[in-house]
Amino acid sequence: MDVSASVASHAEPAGDVVPGASPAASGDPDVPEPATGLASLLNRIRHLPKTPGVYLFKDVQGRVLYVGKAKDLRSRVGSYFQSSADLTRTRGPEIALMVSLVVDVDFLDCETEVDALLKESRLIKDIQPPYNERLRDDKTFPYIEVTTSDDFPGVYVTRKPRLKGSKLYGPFTGAASVREAVNALQKVFRFRTCELEIGEDDDARRHFRPCLLHAIKQCTAPCAALISKAEYRKDVDRFKRFLASKRSLVLRQVKGEMEEAASRREYERAARLRDQLKALEALSLSGDPEADVQPEVFYVDPAEGLRRLGKLLEFERPPRTIEGIDIANLHGEESCGSLVCFIDGKPFKSGYRRFKIKTVAGIDDYAMIREVVMRRYRHAALGEELYPDVILIDGGLGQLHAALKGFADMDIRPPMVVSLAKREEELYIQARGKPVRLARNDAALRLLQQVRDEAHRFAQHYHHILRRRRTFDEDLAAGRRPPRKGGK
Repeated sequence: MDVSASVASHAEPAGDVVPGASPAASGDPDVPEPATGLASLLNRIRHLPKTPGVYLFKDVQGRVLYVGKAKDLRSRVGSYFQSSADLTRTRGPEIALMVSLVVDVDFLDCETEVDALLKESRLIKDIQPPYNERLRDDKTFPYIEVTTSDDFPGVYVTRKPRLKGSKLYGPFTGAASVREAVNALQKVFRFRTCELEIGEDDDARRHFRPCLLHAIKQCTAPCAALISKAEYRKDVDRFKRFLASKRSLVLRQVKGEMEEAASRREYERAARLRDQLKALEALSLSGDPEADVQPEVFYVDPAEGLRRLGKLLEFERPPRTIEGIDIANLHGEESCGSLVCFIDGKPFKSGYRRFKIKTVAGIDDYAMIREVVMRRYRHAALGEELYPDVILIDGGLGQLHAALKGFADMDIRPPMVVSLAKREEELYIQARGKPVRLARNDAALRLLQQVRDEAHRFAQHYHHILRRRRTFDEDLAAGRRPPRKGGK
């Protein structure tokens, strides 16, 4: 299950191709009633995976009450509903009240506990569940930043990295342990951590007195011209390779020195090495800058993103409207598509659409994209609606060609169509032979990523609704649920 399947607000538009109010308000037949009864809930919990992950407790209206993380999803979630559990005494009266309101649970399984922690934080910030007291503020996880654009790059632990000119590692789950690790690594790689502006052509450096870190052999003092730019860069490059590696060699060396110091009864030195080892091991408790994006860290002005996008696409003026399309299915089942609309760089939820795939059987994302394109823009082709300035497809070159094929099948010339591939974040532009690689902090890329991720989230949300509807119907047919009143 995708994270986005659980974060969608109950106030989003529902209904195939027709914008509207919430699923509950619209009476959308694709929206099932949530599971009721403790037995049904416990049965769902018994089928949760025994893996790290994030769980979401929901009330009868489908609203998320609480988001938590777990090393073992089944055990953690099940602990709230054991008959012998005294939640009032062990977890407080508010949690006990919250559990009494829970009628459904969703989950997202993760590869590691670190992934679960980062995703838990992201979901809590996005959803703001009423029973989560922590992680709801704007505090972010820190990064290690290497200022690669400087003549003599500095290394910093920061929560507010530069928008450009730096290499990021993280985010890390513990600021204190990361700072300890950087301090330990500075003794090995001897990089600078000061905020001085140091230029290679600054002759005044020859008369500068270095700080104490040089005296204790923890910095090579580029501020005092005691090392060349080329030699300093070698040290920084080795440090970057270390952060990108598994770091096993350095960890073994530090552990060996610690054991040797302990055998010689040099307990103070052994304790320092133990702390260094613990700090270095904490570097593994990190996410990925691209996968674990913290939008509040990399905020880009929408107007700036539109100006940059207009220039990139060679428009006479910045675009105003962008529509994003994505497809969601599970082994070809419950296939659906989504369309999100952004106006002036901001979501316009009344323009959102969702499509239950009708003409494609099995797994064929390209054919599904063609169907969505044709169903969405057939009215624009007849002059009954306006085209957006930009249409963004989630995917690579194949997905772009599929969208263009949809327009070709309607025998019309499409507006600007682009696609954005995940991982490499390559932008494929209509009528251009090669993809465009934009800088990680490029304003246009950030804007397109926001549109792409919102389309993905909305598609997964509708896919989740369809899957729950199918499960509900299967349970009803098997007699595991009572029919609704009036036979509805």
